[in-house]
Amino acid sequence: MMQSIARNPLLETKSALRANLLATREAQGVRADHEARGEALARRLMQEIARYPKASCIGFYWPVAGEFDARDALAVWLALDASRRAALPVVIAPRAPLVFHAWQPKSAMKKGRYGISVPEEERVVVPDLLLIPCVGFDADRYRLGYGGGYYDRTLADWPGGKPPATIGVAFESAKCDSLPRGEHDLPLGAIVTESAVY
Repeated sequence: MMQSIARNPLLETKSALRANLLATREAQGVRADHEARGEALARRLMQEIARYPKASCIGFYWPVAGEFDARDALAVWLALDASRRAALPVVIAPRAPLVFHAWQPKSAMKKGRYGISVPEEERVVVPDLLLIPCVGFDADRYRLGYGGGYYDRTLADWPGGKPPATIGVAFESAKCDSLPRGEHDLPLGAIVTESAVY
């Protein structure tokens, strides 16, 4: 006798929306204005980061699948003050919170889980500001990610208890009227696109 697998309408809705948004983002990555949109997003992102003058370590992400590449912006931010640090997230184990390893523009990199580049040197740091990639978002600053729940678990289990400030990063094409939300979904502090800050 076969057991039926319980359907989860929220997960199914998120999964379908995620697939549509990823396809849109990847298609826009080859448009002629992609570079200009990236430059506009970098300017807005630097302005938003400036609102956190006490931030000494920014956690960000290695770009995949047409995401905005924040590395140049972070290199500029690091060059302005020698005491600043940046870090990339590392998946240590499935369903475990992320850890962050220190990154510099000239850091040697290696392939981590899911084929995403991570720093070769495994020096753990704790960011006080996180740039979080968004597959989708809404005006209330809720985020749709890749579905693994890594950022949710990481923020819920942050070292020292108090999570860092959060800035979502996305292209405007990822904006949705509203996102389906679960009980554990929380809004980000801000979301930056090439057109606006939410």
